[in-house]
Amino acid sequence: MQVGLFFGSFNPVHNGHLIIANHILNETALTKIWFIVSPQNPFKESGYLLSDDERLHLATKAVNDDSRITVSDIEFQLPKPSYTVTTLARLKEKYPEHKFFIIMGSDSFQSLEKWKNYEIIVQNYPLIIYKRPAYEINNNHGAQIDIMDAPLLEISATYIRELVRRKKSIKYLVPETIEREVQNNKFYLLQNK
Repeated sequence: MQVGLFFGSFNPVHNGHLIIANHILNETALTKIWFIVSPQNPFKESGYLLSDDERLHLATKAVNDDSRITVSDIEFQLPKPSYTVTTLARLKEKYPEHKFFIIMGSDSFQSLEKWKNYEIIVQNYPLIIYKRPAYEINNNHGAQIDIMDAPLLEISATYIRELVRRKKSIKYLVPETIEREVQNNKFYLLQNK
């Protein structure tokens, strides 16, 4: 099976993530996309994150009715911070029958050389890159890439968290189930960032 790996904090998962995943499933040969919920991105502070289980729960609820998308907690069992190269080694060991592709924005691709052992990643895994405004795609790494013009919305999890803190609506930015969960559990109201 050809599986796309979409790594992220998903803090929270939002419609931008879902639109990109749907577009990639529609426009490539991928059979499935796995949302890999990262407990701690080495490039981000961890203080503003909901708990691992809460973010996993929200992501699972967001894709619950779409059998093409699976939410994975594989990084929860790995050392923190989460390094993509470590996760890929574990996935390859656990699922040798799958061919894995990495999904990332052109912003992440532009900083790929900062990733731990990025050479191993570009030598062994094809990358599906969706364009982000103001981030050019220069393949100086010799990576196998497929560039997608996915429909992009100017939505960020940071903006959603800020709206919640200001007690503003997040309707239409996240699926209705996620909006209800955030409201009912008072997620993001007390966080500083």
